[in-house]
Amino acid sequence: MSAPIPDQVLRRLPALDAVRVIGALAVVGHHVGFATGRNTGDTAVGAWLSRLDVGVAVFFVLSGFLLFRPYAHARATGQRPPGTGRYLWRRATRILPAYWVAVVVCLLVLPQNRPASTGDWLRHLTLTQIYQHGQLRHGLSQTWSLATEVTFYLLLPVLAVLLLGRRRTPGTPTSAHPDGVLRIALAATAVTGGWVALMGAGVLSLGLHTMWLPSYAGWFGAGMALAGAQVALRTGRGGRWRFLDDLGRAPLACWTIALGALAVATTPVTGPRDLAEPTAGQFATKLVLYLVVAVLLIVPVAFGPQTRTKGVFDSIVGRWLGRVSYGLFLWHPSVLEGIYLLDGRPEFTGDPLGTFALTVAGGLVLAAVSYYAVERPFQRWGGRWPRRRSTSESQSRVAVATAAN
Repeated sequence: MSAPIPDQVLRRLPALDAVRVIGALAVVGHHVGFATGRNTGDTAVGAWLSRLDVGVAVFFVLSGFLLFRPYAHARATGQRPPGTGRYLWRRATRILPAYWVAVVVCLLVLPQNRPASTGDWLRHLTLTQIYQHGQLRHGLSQTWSLATEVTFYLLLPVLAVLLLGRRRTPGTPTSAHPDGVLRIALAATAVTGGWVALMGAGVLSLGLHTMWLPSYAGWFGAGMALAGAQVALRTGRGGRWRFLDDLGRAPLACWTIALGALAVATTPVTGPRDLAEPTAGQFATKLVLYLVVAVLLIVPVAFGPQTRTKGVFDSIVGRWLGRVSYGLFLWHPSVLEGIYLLDGRPEFTGDPLGTFALTVAGGLVLAAVSYYAVERPFQRWGGRWPRRRSTSESQSRVAVATAAN
């Protein structure tokens, strides 16, 4: 059987856009639960709402998978990896313009943020608001995860070299160049495990350093490892990872286990539901359980044959929601705060279901405006400059590395 051409290996997986929407809606639900006071209530609903921050794990695993896949493919086929300058430029034009608009609006419009200090502006515009205690402003609290993710973006080209090694010479045996999946998994586990151990020893702060990248190396690393395994399977040299394709054929089984892991996370083993600091052990338990949820949510969509389930995810509605999901992530806290301001509601009150519906509706309106007025024009601009390399292979790698993420 002939080897797959690059376009087949690195083809877009639009069904993953719908997974991104699930993550965004989960984050909205978590914030609504906190705003309505349900997260801290002694009810089953409150317990589940408090753990919907699992959406962050979905985002991080997806980013690791989508952005690392072109590097894994380049190494597997002996081609050049994505150009670092172009990769960073595409990331910047994808993320920063819409984010900067949200920062300006939140710091100027929301009364809780006025007057914003010069430090507030500098920290939020440069995505460095997570490196000191108490610097997240109203309407922008969710951006801690974006600041962490941007750090991953910046480090990814270096990580790819460190974890994958030198470029494979075409014609050499593939056995001489392992796919790196186990190396990635072990390195990511070591980084996060060591970081959490330092928290447990009191060297690092559970109130600050849980927002920094090393805490979530395991999540990003899982996505990278999945990318390496998928490329190995699609290039015909990943037989030991065939179980992932088998799992992809059983979405209901995967998602049932994921739901069970999330149910365990709703218990006290993962720490307090409010803003109180967990212990290092509780934080580590949450990291592991959320990782299980995210991986088992993604595997049936990224692996295995085309199924009716994937067809549902890959619908017109799913694709559109995927396109605007970044805007929903950016704008929903502002909408939520606006609901309470306009309605004169006291803090930590209100119907969670109704508030969720209003927040999603308002968030989607602003997300659509953000996408069509800001995000899509800048993505097109970012795609035109610098000039594309002429080969279809390089175009495929760049498109997959940056599209819809």
